[in-house]
Amino acid sequence: MNPEQPAAVVVLPDHLTRADVPRLCAQLHTALAASPTAPADCDASAAVQPDLITIEALARLALTARRAGGRRLRLHKAPPELRALLELVGLGELARAAGEDGPDPARQRSATE
Repeated sequence: MNPEQPAAVVVLPDHLTRADVPRLCAQLHTALAASPTAPADCDASAAVQPDLITIEALARLALTARRAGGRRLRLHKAPPELRALLELVGLGELARAAGEDGPDPARQRSATE
């Protein structure tokens, strides 16, 4: 990937509903289509009380990224509760995709802009 290309970032809201999921996926898809070499990042810092809707959103965002040229969704600033829930449902690789030393999506272009 081009290191000069800013990441396509989607930000999970603090209160995520099932109705938000298609909109978040569409935002990520649009951002990735506009920047074909951009990495797909997700800022999960607001997901302090994750539930299965959060897990569904992350799984669908990961699928959206994969369908957009085989990219992996990189999760950033995930609270410990979210990481534990991802491990519990067998999606721990999402929590490990970026790692703690990955790029800070706050410095990158947001998919919501």
